[in-house]
Amino acid sequence: MPVAALNGINLNYHVEGEGDLVVLVMGTGSPGRVWHAHQVPALRAAGFRVATFDNRGIPPTDECASGMVIEDLVGDTAALIKTLGGRAHVVGTSLGARVVQELALAHPELVDKAVLLATAGRNDPLQTALSRGERALHDQGITLPGRYYAAVSAVLNLSPATLRGDGVGDWLDVFEFSGSTISKGVRAQMGMDEHEDRLPAYRGIRVPCLVVGFADDRVLPPHLAREVADAIPGARYEEVADAGHYGYLERPAAVNRLLVDFLRS
Repeated sequence: MPVAALNGINLNYHVEGEGDLVVLVMGTGSPGRVWHAHQVPALRAAGFRVATFDNRGIPPTDECASGMVIEDLVGDTAALIKTLGGRAHVVGTSLGARVVQELALAHPELVDKAVLLATAGRNDPLQTALSRGERALHDQGITLPGRYYAAVSAVLNLSPATLRGDGVGDWLDVFEFSGSTISKGVRAQMGMDEHEDRLPAYRGIRVPCLVVGFADDRVLPPHLAREVADAIPGARYEEVADAGHYGYLERPAAVNRLLVDFLRS
């Protein structure tokens, strides 16, 4: 994976496939390679060139532990698109969806179509409380017992349908392996969790948008995603059943079908 000097930082990215470019923007704390489990193969098979990258805060991209704002991540994504050809379809999830929303508003000339997964345009009390609690755990040096942290992460991020399934033990193993300790770069990303209400601004987006809510998302409930779709003129809203905040990993076939159909339309 090349590391390029873009927008004042060293950005780690990966490109594969042929065709129109799709850039995938990941959420808080996760590397770009998470997209390679399901979305990259599906998009490549559909005839797209696909770029993934590690947001600032995620090594080997610069950690920027002193802090960052959403405009920094928007600038990083814009610089990558310019490097790779100057225009792209852009897909984001969670924090990545916020980046894509702001990119579509600030740089519409770079965005053909935008897909926003598990997104929001404002904070709500529950989301704010969860974010503040996660930051407090880190700032106070509190490390949760591994299996308990795994269970809490599963309940917050996965659908009850997934939790009832045979693979829940595998999910718990993954969450336990990742652990509750976070890096300084991820802590810097978490500092962007609280933000002003951007729904009025999103009325100015003119890029074709698909907004996807996950029916069982506890981190960013689907009504917040629907608000974003309602704010963006002409945006299409779809909701995936039996999916939590990680719906693109839980229900990849349904999510990939929405992505490909929209980007091809």
